[in-house]
Amino acid sequence: MPRSATVRHYVMCPPTEFTVDYAINPWMDTSVAVDPARAMQQWRVLHQTYLDLGHTVEVMDPEPGLPDMVFAANGALVIGARALQARFAFPQRRDEAHAHARFLEATGVEVHEPVARNEGEGDFLVVGQLVLAGVGPRTEKDAHAEAEAVFGRQVLSLELVDPRFYHLDTCLGVLDDETIAYYPPAFSFASRTALERHFPDAVIADESDADVLGLNFVSDGRNVVLADRATGLADQLSARGYLPLPLDLSELVKAGGNVKCCTLERYP
Repeated sequence: MPRSATVRHYVMCPPTEFTVDYAINPWMDTSVAVDPARAMQQWRVLHQTYLDLGHTVEVMDPEPGLPDMVFAANGALVIGARALQARFAFPQRRDEAHAHARFLEATGVEVHEPVARNEGEGDFLVVGQLVLAGVGPRTEKDAHAEAEAVFGRQVLSLELVDPRFYHLDTCLGVLDDETIAYYPPAFSFASRTALERHFPDAVIADESDADVLGLNFVSDGRNVVLADRATGLADQLSARGYLPLPLDLSELVKAGGNVKCCTLERYP
């Protein structure tokens, strides 16, 4: 079935400050060296890919001492002219939330400061009018009610049960307004049942693709920018009429992030 792309609006932040000096998820290993020049080159390819596809990309200025700010998706959930600011689980990242709030407010967005812990679009993904929301090591379930109140949209809570997949966007990706791809073992039985009910036509990823953060992708409805090592997932997407665009973000994967982590979407 042919797919149609729609123009998207993204926010990114270059990895000027990127290092792995602490470990706050299972992917991070402070004994593994990071190549800053290579990380920047990989990020620039991702940025240019979005521009080549015709999307709008705003670039935030990185702030000193915030090495994970490159993972712009975590700073907020933005829908229309409203945003729910992040409230990070770890102190190393908490100043990122305020940087995002300042940036968004300067562009005319009404930013709501949360009470409950949440990590932005790491754990909130929009599918049509529905918001999928992860609950696990980073985001509290009370944050889901806050998102419903701010945006007036239904929120479907999904429980994450595998420490490797600490954010929803590490084990589930949105392909278009009706279709998702996900890795079932990352979710509780009840959440898998809910996903099966809501998305009977979902793409089911296997462990080999989940293990390379292949589900941490960005799709405009046709073009799917994803990890180059997620070859099985890419084949499934091609068979469904999507166009996979594989990229190497291996330096950023050392901190547990891939394409989607680097990309905050400003949903309409």
